[in-house]
This record gives sequence, structure tokens and C-alpha cells, in this order.
Amino acid sequence: MSSTSIDPRMSGPRRAPRKGITLSWADPRLRAIVWQVVIVGLILGGIWFLAATTAANLAERRIATGFGFLESTARIPIGEFLIPYDPAVNTYGRAFAVGILNTLLVSVIGVILTTLLGTFVGIASLSGNWLLSRLCYAYVEVMRDIPLLLHLLFWYAILLTLPTVREAMVLIPGVFLSNSGLKVPLLVWEPAHSWAALAFAAGCIATYVAGRRATRIQNATGVRPRVWPLAVGALVVLPGLIWLALGAPFTLEMPVKGRFRFDGGGAITPEFMALMIGLVLYHSAFAAEIVRSGIQSVPSGQWEAGGALGLKRGTMLRQIVLPQALRVIIPPMTSTYLGVAKNSSLAVAIGYPDLVSIMNTTLNQTGQAIEGIAMIMAVYLTISLAISLFMNWYNAHIALVER
Repeated sequence: MSSTSIDPRMSGPRRAPRKGITLSWADPRLRAIVWQVVIVGLILGGIWFLAATTAANLAERRIATGFGFLESTARIPIGEFLIPYDPAVNTYGRAFAVGILNTLLVSVIGVILTTLLGTFVGIASLSGNWLLSRLCYAYVEVMRDIPLLLHLLFWYAILLTLPTVREAMVLIPGVFLSNSGLKVPLLVWEPAHSWAALAFAAGCIATYVAGRRATRIQNATGVRPRVWPLAVGALVVLPGLIWLALGAPFTLEMPVKGRFRFDGGGAITPEFMALMIGLVLYHSAFAAEIVRSGIQSVPSGQWEAGGALGLKRGTMLRQIVLPQALRVIIPPMTSTYLGVAKNSSLAVAIGYPDLVSIMNTTLNQTGQAIEGIAMIMAVYLTISLAISLFMNWYNAHIALVER
């Protein structure tokens, strides 16, 4: 039996024996860790220095610090609130909550209306009708070139020139427009309405789940099950039956015109109307340009392919072009939504009681400006982060998956 010799040249490289781990400044990983620790330390040190210096200066001037003032009686008159508020009883914390809700109301309605109007103007600007496209172009150029603050002041001044309550315009029976705002009939809310609204919300969730399931089945089999019978039953029939079973209450509180003011009914103040008109007109101009550029980013071959299949232009826009354009539309539209939320703080210029207006009054009464400004910053930061997170999630959700 002969032994086989192994050529040393054919063997792999010999591994050097392991030694203890040595740290060297030439190692980029070590340098990165050290610099990160130093930068974080400098930031924390700067924050500590500013906090300590501020606390010492406030204590030297005998200025109260902390958030204990939120439990004191506010005595701030607030004209519009979504939750019960009495300035003689409620605290600054309650007033702070009222300001947050008012700001959220403006932001949500402003984002919805901006999206609708901006989408309409953006699509219409691409119309083959020369007059319509030129009007949309003029709208965009005029609205976005006027500062937002001037928008608010202009529309507020226009609304204040409307007739007085005594000479209020009757738009339709029960709806009055005057310099005190828009008065409309108000539904007297009862428990039956709450249960019907809860059933409607459950129906929305069921319809969404059924739609997702139908999409999965369609992708697997090519046949899409009908969803509309379930949608009709969950969104119309079930809430209606609950409302009927609980007595079908439907009472409207009609506004009654007096000599100097209206009694009863619901009211939309001129401050809120001017704020919404200014925000929506200004930001919808930017949204329209975003929608227009997003549609134009889709290759023209997509339109030609849809036309070759015999699809109508509206169907091609909804089913083919817009889903692809959303990849271009969503990122800049996020900035527009953030602008709507943050620019609502300009409401203080026309007297709408949003968060900034209420907290300005609070810090003037309590003298605790640092806490008040920090609370305002925290709220707007939270709203902005929530909008960004939702839009980033939606952008990832609708992204086209390449195969």
C-alpha cells in the first residue's frame, strides 16, 4: 500500500493562529463608535447645560416652573370647542385639550378638501379644453403666489362685510349666511344615532376586509366575487334597521333669527370659514401641480394601450394612470399635508381659537412661556410625525412590486 504525498502548493492558505482582539485607531469601526459616543455626549451635555442654566435663571427671577399650572382654573373664554368647556370651572389642561381638538379639526378637514380640490384642478389642467386648462393654470399661479397670511386676512375681511344678522341671507330654508357666520339646522343627537354610527363603522371595516378578500381571490382565480351586496347590507341596511328599532329619532334644531343673534341650530363661525378657505385655496394650488406632474410622469403608452382595449378616458385615468402616478404624487403630497397642519397655526391672526391662540393666552396669564411653547412644539411634532408615518406606510403599501 503506497502512501500519497500532498503537494504543499495545492493546499489552501494556512490560517494564522488567533490572537487576542487588538483595538487600533486605524480600524474604521472603532473610529465610528468613538465619534458617535462623542457626538451624543456633546448633545446631551448641551441639553443639560441649557436646562440647568434656564432653571437657575428662572429661580433667580422667582418665575414658577413646571406644569402644575395645568390644574389651575383657566378663565379663558373660548368661542369654539368640540368638548364641553366652561372658563369659570375648567382648567388650563382642559383649555389645552380644546386647542388640540380645534387644531386637529382644521388639519383633518383641510387635508381632505385640499386633496379633493387639488386633484380636480390637477386633472382639469390636463384637459383638452383650452379654456378649462388655462383657468386651472391661472388658479394655480394666483393662489400659490399670494402669501397664506394674506389669504386668511382677505377672506376674513370679505366674510365680515356680509349682511348683519337682521339682514342675513337665506341660502335655503333654515340656512342663513351673515357676518356672524353660517347658521344651519342641527340634528338633535340621541343614543339611536350613536348605535347606528357604530354599526356603520363596523360595516366599513367589514366592507374593507371583504374587498381585500375579493382581491386575493381575483388574483388567484381571475374571477372577482361581488362585494357590493355585503357593502349595501353593512353600510345601509344594518345601520338603518338599528335606527328604526330604536325609534327612528330625527329631530332638527332649526336656527331662529333674532334681532342681534341667532338662537338654536349649528354655527360655522367666520373665523373657521376664513381659515378653511385660505388654507384649502393656498395648498390646493400646490397639490394640483403635484397631481399634474404625477399624471404626466406616466408614459403615454399606457394611455395608448388603454385606448386600444376600448377603455374610456375616465376609466383609463382611474384604473391605469392614477395608480402608477401615485408613486410620484405621494412623497411631495406628504409635504403639502404637513404644510396644512403646521400653517393652521396662522389662525391666531384672525382670532380662531386653535392651539397656538389658546396657549398664547395661557402663557400670558401664567408667565410660563417655556412650558407653553414646549407643549405647542410637542403637539405639532406629534401631528407631523403621525402624518409622515401614515403617508410613508401608504406609499410602501401601494408601491409596485417588480417581478
